[in-house]
Amino acid sequence: MVEIIMAAYNGEKYIKQQIESIMKNTYENIHLTIYDDTKEAQTTAAMTDILRLMTEKYGEKLTYKKNEQNKGCTRNFLEGLQASDAEYTMFSDQDDYWNKDKVERTLEKMNEMENKYGKDTPLVVFTDAIVVDSTLNLIHFSFHRSNHLNTKRVDLAHLLMENKLIGCTMMMNKALKNKIIAIPKNARVHDWWVALVAAAFGKVGYLEDSTILYRQHEDNVIGNQEYGSYIKKRLASLQSQREVIYSNMKQAEEFLEIYNMLLTKEQKSLIGRFANLNKRNWFYRRYAMYRYGYKKSGVPRNLGLLLVL
Repeated sequence: MVEIIMAAYNGEKYIKQQIESIMKNTYENIHLTIYDDTKEAQTTAAMTDILRLMTEKYGEKLTYKKNEQNKGCTRNFLEGLQASDAEYTMFSDQDDYWNKDKVERTLEKMNEMENKYGKDTPLVVFTDAIVVDSTLNLIHFSFHRSNHLNTKRVDLAHLLMENKLIGCTMMMNKALKNKIIAIPKNARVHDWWVALVAAAFGKVGYLEDSTILYRQHEDNVIGNQEYGSYIKKRLASLQSQREVIYSNMKQAEEFLEIYNMLLTKEQKSLIGRFANLNKRNWFYRRYAMYRYGYKKSGVPRNLGLLLVL
């Protein structure tokens, strides 16, 4: 069984198309649970009608749950993950479009990793995505290439500084799910937190092929950003970039607090140094960046780090 966790919020515009793309997958042993984070007063008749029809159409393969209170994106996904009892769990946004072989191909990569490392090893697989506009017209054939992200740098040190895993492309095994032992307050996003857990206690695998159409529109919580625009934006506001790096450090600090008893001595040192970089002097911060691998993808991003660290 593959459990698919969808976090919904005011999703009536695209959610029907997304649900149907999931249900058309060639791998049929799936179950979709939708956790609706929309406040009661905001829930539209259209959303209610869509979900009622989808539930009737797909029966036991779909469960709809209305959150009693607004949880926010990260908590909604991670609590959904904790509630899953399936062998494998995937995340889904409400507004994308899945390839019909997404589950099957990701599971093949997961099985390959389990054969290599064992089912008791916490594992996550992530894939690339085709970036499209609101009507599914092509923007770029590769999310990772358009953003110049190095998908080979998924060790703990690099992931402390930069996430490469797109949540809506991920699959986690039960061993990894069982490592999500607390819901963090300072996690940047749900997929980043899962990536850190996998890097610390297991393995991260990458399937280079795109498995979804990653829809970009005006209401995206997180989305694709053209690389040139990304660089210009970062250079235009160095202070805001410092605040982003400090947020990464706070995430690392909480990770160390939650998993302190499970980490090796070397991991504690690696995470602790990163979490406390802002307390060290100018020279040490830049030394540590290169000495311990607290780096981002590509020369421009790392030159930017030298400016803001």
